[in-house]
Amino acid sequence: MKTMKYSCILFLFFLMKSCGENLPPSQLFEIQLQNKKSSIKNGETIGITILNKKQKEMGTVTYTLDGETLPISNNKITINTKGLGRKSLKANFSYNDAIIEISKDIIVLSNKAPEVYTYSIVNTYPHDTKAYTQGLEFNEGFLYESTGKVGASTLRKVDFETGEILQKIDLDPKVFGEGLTILDDKIFLLTWQSGVGYVYDKDSFEQTSTFNYGESKQGWGLANDGQKLFKSDGTEKIWFLDPTTLAEEGHLEIATNTSLFNRANELEFVDGKLYANVYGKESMMILDANSGAIEGVINFGGLKDKVKKDGNWDDANSVLNGVAYHPERDTFFVTGKNWDTLFEVNIIKKMP
Repeated sequence: MKTMKYSCILFLFFLMKSCGENLPPSQLFEIQLQNKKSSIKNGETIGITILNKKQKEMGTVTYTLDGETLPISNNKITINTKGLGRKSLKANFSYNDAIIEISKDIIVLSNKAPEVYTYSIVNTYPHDTKAYTQGLEFNEGFLYESTGKVGASTLRKVDFETGEILQKIDLDPKVFGEGLTILDDKIFLLTWQSGVGYVYDKDSFEQTSTFNYGESKQGWGLANDGQKLFKSDGTEKIWFLDPTTLAEEGHLEIATNTSLFNRANELEFVDGKLYANVYGKESMMILDANSGAIEGVINFGGLKDKVKKDGNWDDANSVLNGVAYHPERDTFFVTGKNWDTLFEVNIIKKMP
């Protein structure tokens, strides 16, 4: 009887040992960061180790982030990435005569707090209060504007000084128009939730093609740097689109030194920076167009109070929206949904 009991114990021991050997690596090992952190500032040096849950024999560990090897010294690594946001920190090492890989999800944040900016008004111009402004961009001295709302969405060319609409077409009454940008004599225009964008000839406003969204589910704002399009979708992501195929070819993620940030709406690209309206707020972000870091925040408080309200005004929805840079004047133009005024402004860094 004792022999049978001893045999059963041995069998269970070897069975458990065998099961442990066959567990997936994620159940045997775990990447642990100092203080159990999961959010790390870019450039930060932090302690790292592998939690060996079953005390298995393992080889030398190599850490990588975005495909780049991270040097390790005194069990510490330094996080350096080109882009911020959600990342997968990976560890590779030998175990059981094979090279295995485990990973840990982290968030890489900016290493600097955003600077604060304010504004000064240079000029004011009339703006159509029927325009539920979505996209705004200058091209060859004319202002191009897209407007939203189902059944009232338009694309228009405007004389910014007089507010006169020089050219206009209505969008499909079933869609909600969103942001626009102009590149190579083409106007690219988004819709909100229809999952489709339109391409127009800049001169004739003739629709030449459409395109479908990829991983981004909504259309908010558009801008371009002369090589690619930037597309916001209401999340913390700004997508890169090929201007020929309109395929999404990656993204950046918007981050401060404390968290990721969403609600980027209308976009404008100027000298390596993306200027983005914060939807529903009287503010605008200045983003590094390569990393996604919020380098500055422009406080447009008080601008809305200078707008005269008419029958098109909606307290809940008539918010600041629309930013366009005029390269010859080196000023920015901002307005809002159903605002009667287009403001020409200088953006000024606020002194401490």
